[in-house]
Amino acid sequence: MIMPVSRSLTGMDNGHTMSNADSNQPEAGLTILVNGEPHLEYDRAKPLPEHQLAYLDRMDERMDGGIELGGARVDGPDALQRAQFVAIQVIEGLQDGNEPVVAASCAYLASRMPDLTQVKARLVDQGYSVELVFGEPYIKEVAVQFSPRLS
Repeated sequence: MIMPVSRSLTGMDNGHTMSNADSNQPEAGLTILVNGEPHLEYDRAKPLPEHQLAYLDRMDERMDGGIELGGARVDGPDALQRAQFVAIQVIEGLQDGNEPVVAASCAYLASRMPDLTQVKARLVDQGYSVELVFGEPYIKEVAVQFSPRLS
């Protein structure tokens, strides 16, 4: 299932491995892609310490009061709306070079949405679009060249 999210453009040390996603192997992790290129891979295998779990709970408490999503105010957002909002924070954090926001947001998505495997962002002139992909681990594409045989 793919959930689209669009928005115009107007620190947490989590103990998880966040690295350039360059593996050919499917992972149970969460891959962040921008314009089709993997930018990070978040490893869910390592548990979060209690203080970091508490921080994620505080993120939920702040979102309980409502969020801005797609230009509209959403009071009492559900889990998917929260994931969409946080995915936008990941992309904005990447664009701004704000590693703590990226780390906290990835930790939130990985812990609250265990079936979420990819966040795909496509940058365009007026902003960007974001898709949440569930149950489809990222697999690096490999270009295969061939020469047709002439008979």
